[in-house]
Amino acid sequence: MSTLLDFLDSDGELKTGNLPEEEWVNMPEFVQDKSEPYAKIIVRFETKEDLKEFGELIGQKVNVKTKSIWHPRLEHGMNAGLRWIDDD
Repeated sequence: MSTLLDFLDSDGELKTGNLPEEEWVNMPEFVQDKSEPYAKIIVRFETKEDLKEFGELIGQKVNVKTKSIWHPRLEHGMNAGLRWIDDD
């Protein structure tokens, strides 16, 4: 198995012959579609207490700096451990 260091010379530059376009010959195409929300709404709060109550109702941390959230809560990195492995 190769590591990043196998592709770099002593100066940290790409070794000659290890150009990405050469390394990716015959690799499978990968396209990841952007996940768009079904709907978006704007909710306004009159007081700090109202904002706190809303956060408790939906079970998420929200504060005056919160710009957006997913409901139900989006789990970041839930697929981070998935990798493509070719046994050839």
